[in-house]
Order: sequence, then C-alpha cells, then structure tokens
Amino acid sequence: MSQITVISGPERRRVWTDQQKRELVAAVSAPGANVAEIARRADLRPNQIYRWRRQMGQAAQGFAEVQVQPDPIPVSGSAIIVEFERAIVRIPAGASPGLVSAVLRSIKP
Repeated sequence: MSQITVISGPERRRVWTDQQKRELVAAVSAPGANVAEIARRADLRPNQIYRWRRQMGQAAQGFAEVQVQPDPIPVSGSAIIVEFERAIVRIPAGASPGLVSAVLRSIKP
C-alpha cells in the first residue's frame, strides 16, 4: 500500500500588488504601529514588510540625525523653535536655508 500526502491551501507563492504593499508599509509607518501584529493580520512575516519598505526607499524616511542634551541650548538672537511633547528643536538664526528646510521636512505631525 502507498502513502498519499494531501496539501491544503495554495501551493505557490502569494503575489502582492504594489497597492497592497504600499498599504502595509504605510500601516507599519504609523505612530505606535506593531509590525508583528500587522504582518500576522496580513498572513505574512514581518521581514517581508521590512523588505518592501527598504525596496520602496522608505526605510529612513522620517528620521534625522539629532543630538540630545539634557539642558536647553541657549539661543542668542532670533531662532526657529519647534516644541514637541517631549522635545524642543531649536534652529539658530545663522543656520543655512538648506539646513532649516531639511529639518522642517523631517518633522512629521
């Protein structure tokens, strides 16, 4: 007598549309998002979402290099000051327009 193995479910790789990939990447980019939970609901592994994000060029989007100091930096003259719940960003008056533009673009509400 021979043995038969029954495989249920799809036998091929799933194909995700670009729109589905963008929606999942956007979902994990939301504040407080849990990548593992979103991946579980979509029935895939978290590393797949990270790969798509990297492929879309969004891995570093929204992040900028910062220096954290315990005391506020004294600013002489006029400056741009942006206050967050737990941080204050101060741009001195002598900052280049390119720096100011880059900092303000990196801030997301």
